[in-house]
Amino acid sequence: MSHGTLLVFEVTILVLAIFLGFEVISKVPTMLHTPLMSGTNAIHGIVIVGALIVAGSAHPDGLIRVIGFLAVALAAANVVGGFVVTDRMLEMFKKRRSPGD
Repeated sequence: MSHGTLLVFEVTILVLAIFLGFEVISKVPTMLHTPLMSGTNAIHGIVIVGALIVAGSAHPDGLIRVIGFLAVALAAANVVGGFVVTDRMLEMFKKRRSPGD
């Protein structure tokens, strides 16, 4: 298989995954957002581990290390942001205290 054919194949899979992901996410009811966000945080924890492996590799190309570092930073920001959003959503379900308590 030539490199051009392989690239077209991989880009096709990426575009189909984007469309499928958009369709699936747009159909999620509001009540399921918090549990799905928690699951997404767990997946991004795995992404951080993979990015750390790439960033810490002994590859002579400096670009690989820069991309690995950026992947670590973006995945960590996504995990932290996900936990913040999840925490705020869970606060909405807590019973409010009355001023006299």
